[in-house]
Amino acid sequence: MDAQTRAQRSADAMWSDDHAAKWLGLEIVSISEGHATLAMTVEPHHANGHAICHGGITFALADTAFAYACNSRNQRTVAQANAITYIAPGRVGDRLTATAREISLTGRSGIYDVTVTTQDGTVIAEFRGNSRAIKGQLFDE
Repeated sequence: MDAQTRAQRSADAMWSDDHAAKWLGLEIVSISEGHATLAMTVEPHHANGHAICHGGITFALADTAFAYACNSRNQRTVAQANAITYIAPGRVGDRLTATAREISLTGRSGIYDVTVTTQDGTVIAEFRGNSRAIKGQLFDE
């Protein structure tokens, strides 16, 4: 199986049970080995008391892109640690895109950077996730 097919099948397997991502209104835009792009439109129920996108929603989008990127090799992988820096607010009506890319993969540990942007390319957050592979696969291979 080639890397692209494996990445797509891994994403499909995860998506089938990813009720949180669906509930948040996230969408998979693209998947490849070590990379994932997800997007969402900020709705009124995503806004906080300042009438901007709640930081937890932005974090969830970035974290989900990270998850799909680090699981793209059909090896069950979880977050070991992660951090986010908020740069600008997302606003109701914005189309947010989180682009995750693998920085390093050594043994069972990986490092991934995720950039969250608005529809006009404004960077609103930078996220770094550290992953750890665990036992099992997403689908039988």
